[in-house]
Amino acid sequence: MGRNAQPTGAPEAVGGTPPAAGSAGEHRSGVTLDQLLAKLPAELVLLHDGGNGSGLLRWVEPSELEDPTPYLLDGEFLLTAGLPFVGGASGDAGDAPGGGAFGADAYVRRLVKAGVVALGFGLEPYFSAVPDPVVAACVRHNLTLLQVPSTVPFAAIGLEFSRLLESDNAKLFRHLADTNRQLMRAVLSARPEHELLAALAQRVPVWAMLIGADGRVRARAGSGVEVAALQPLLGRLLGGSGPRVEMESLDRPGSRLVFGHPLRSTRDANLGALVLGTDTPLTPAQNSVVSSAVGLLELLVRQRTSGSLAPSQLATSLLLHPDSLSAGGARHLNGLRDLLAQSTSSTRSGALRIVQGISAAQGIGAEQGIRADQAAGQPAGRAGDSPVRELLQWRRLFDTKLVELTDYGFAAITRLRVDDALLAEVEKLGWRLIIGDASELTDLSSAYQRVTALRQRVQTTGKSARVGEVTWTVAGLLGQEAGTMLAGRLLEPVLSQDSDRRTAHLSVLRAWLGENGNWDATAKALGLHRNSVRRQINAVSELLDTDLNQAQVRAELWIALQYVDGLPPSPD
Repeated sequence: MGRNAQPTGAPEAVGGTPPAAGSAGEHRSGVTLDQLLAKLPAELVLLHDGGNGSGLLRWVEPSELEDPTPYLLDGEFLLTAGLPFVGGASGDAGDAPGGGAFGADAYVRRLVKAGVVALGFGLEPYFSAVPDPVVAACVRHNLTLLQVPSTVPFAAIGLEFSRLLESDNAKLFRHLADTNRQLMRAVLSARPEHELLAALAQRVPVWAMLIGADGRVRARAGSGVEVAALQPLLGRLLGGSGPRVEMESLDRPGSRLVFGHPLRSTRDANLGALVLGTDTPLTPAQNSVVSSAVGLLELLVRQRTSGSLAPSQLATSLLLHPDSLSAGGARHLNGLRDLLAQSTSSTRSGALRIVQGISAAQGIGAEQGIRADQAAGQPAGRAGDSPVRELLQWRRLFDTKLVELTDYGFAAITRLRVDDALLAEVEKLGWRLIIGDASELTDLSSAYQRVTALRQRVQTTGKSARVGEVTWTVAGLLGQEAGTMLAGRLLEPVLSQDSDRRTAHLSVLRAWLGENGNWDATAKALGLHRNSVRRQINAVSELLDTDLNQAQVRAELWIALQYVDGLPPSPD
């Protein structure tokens, strides 16, 4: 098969992009000759099939030059009305450039050498049929030849090719967009490097290996080869500098072509390498996918090794010196404040807040929270199926790197005030927040305790709370909903009586507890005889089946009585 049957390829140069594919089994973008002919009118006649219908077309080019090859690119479909053959079609022009059998043979031979995919010969105004020398030359040099009738303008052929090319490009863009989405989902998974290589191997016919700066394999996808066989390649990748592609060829299946990309820090330090292997060169679209994967891997490796240094330094200091917050010197504390500020996306130290998040699908607010999630089109409960994705969500919303996932939800340290707009955004996702007050570094532990003290209240009520807006009493911390529930359960035997008995018993119990169990003081406050007070208190004790002489029982009943008015009235 002549050169015209081969698709366009990129140069096989070390330090450049891996060459484009040429095998028919690969997915390639572009328009083939067969695709174009299928769209053209049936009046076109195929006089000779060069067997290259699957070859990609670069362009459709009309030309009446005797030698158009200096102006042609590899992979073109050339159209001519036969002007180069006028006056010599019968063979009497001898060695004229376009005349006779010799001229037609030389013309076709030059086209084949220039990589022309096919020749379209238009009828009229010069010829009513394709000259026999031209047909014979195309057969001899195996160049596809088509007869184009006068009813099909050359412009129509070019226009149809442009439409097909535009449609193919749109498909390619959709394919690349879908691939990039898959790569991004892999980055947000629990094992981003492994998932990213798996997604890459699924979209591109390669095996892939992620090599660390120490030369060890960190992740792989596909069969690959042993690391020992890659040592010369790795030596060049990890020892060089700047963006580049290093090439190698191994004599084993799936590794005829091996190429590696270095993964570099922002200061061009080698952090590792991505090595890929295949038997056939990659298409431009596949090279684009590889480039995207290299960029994402560089971000992941930078994040792990050289990115976000402040949180790791802060954690190391506090782990090794846990007493440094209380016993450390001013210089040490100032250093920790700066690290803390950088960890919360700030340029200078300042007041911070503890925020705890609880799923609205917990506790008494569960049903309400689930309805809110469904209305917002969000799943109830956790933010997603991946802990990494959930962690990144809270880091983004609160603009901080200091976030932990907990059994009740999450906790974060942020410099944000967490205004009503941010609170509403988080609640729309199906979560409720406990928002701490502004605190300094040395007070964060106490601030965390204050936030934690409100967690039960938020879980019970299903409503977010701010530490600064809470009354710090037992009743204030308990909240109206929880207090009402406590009253209904503790006092249920008393509340279920008829209205008169209920009112009388509650009145005596409230007065007796208010007077610390003093019979005479209670009787005086109620205008009753002390024996009447004793009799009714004993009746309440029997109803509640509890010992009212215990201080804890008295305290719980006193708190419950503060919320009786919030209970619905009992039926008579």
